[in-house]
Amino acid sequence: MLTKRIVPCLDIKNGRTVKGVNFIGLRDAGDPVVLAKQYAELGADELVFLDIAATLENRKTMYDMVLKVAEQVNIPFTVGGGISSVEDVDALLHCGADKVSINSSALQRPELISKLSDKFGSQSIVVAIDAKQIEGEWFVHLAGGTIQTEVKLFDWAKEAEQRGAGEILFTSMNNDGTKVGFANEALATLSELVNIPIIASGGAGTIQHFADAFTLGKSDAALAASVFHFGDIPILELKRELKKQGIPVRI
Repeated sequence: MLTKRIVPCLDIKNGRTVKGVNFIGLRDAGDPVVLAKQYAELGADELVFLDIAATLENRKTMYDMVLKVAEQVNIPFTVGGGISSVEDVDALLHCGADKVSINSSALQRPELISKLSDKFGSQSIVVAIDAKQIEGEWFVHLAGGTIQTEVKLFDWAKEAEQRGAGEILFTSMNNDGTKVGFANEALATLSELVNIPIIASGGAGTIQHFADAFTLGKSDAALAASVFHFGDIPILELKRELKKQGIPVRI
């Protein structure tokens, strides 16, 4: 059985790690390179860096940060935010990223998934989906969750897989930063619908929430930010408890 992955997520703005609730109310959580090194040493399986305010002005900062992270960590890491071309992906992978995450650009130009997957391999391409449940339906949102679309989560996840995505990173906007648990029902539906790994995101507050994401939500990886950044849940303690519950993890 494949081991389940614990993935700290670092949202980056102006070169700093930030964290908010429901995608707003950001506060500083530290230097991303320092945090990345700590997480690698403390037992994280992978890392995700998301440039949440990607603009031309800070793109160079992101490349510099990726180079520094690659020098400091020995675990795989994914970079996302503002990625919209083969050239962007090529540059980030050359800087040392193992995978890239595409979100708005993938939905606006679905052919981009196929183009990137063909060139770099599906294992390098993560399609991130920010979705919000509105009156019982999950709708995909763009631009850091600020723009609602009419596209439905499950339809889009299936299409992303068909076009060559290697993983789906699903963030429930309803749960994000709330610490009430992951959107396990939606996760379970996704896991049954597609044959690629699902990364759960949004809502982690306790160790049991992670266990539920793996058992009830059937996810392959669980991503969180504030509970790790602010020391609420030590990664090794989390993994030991998951192992006690019979969930396969790497310690």
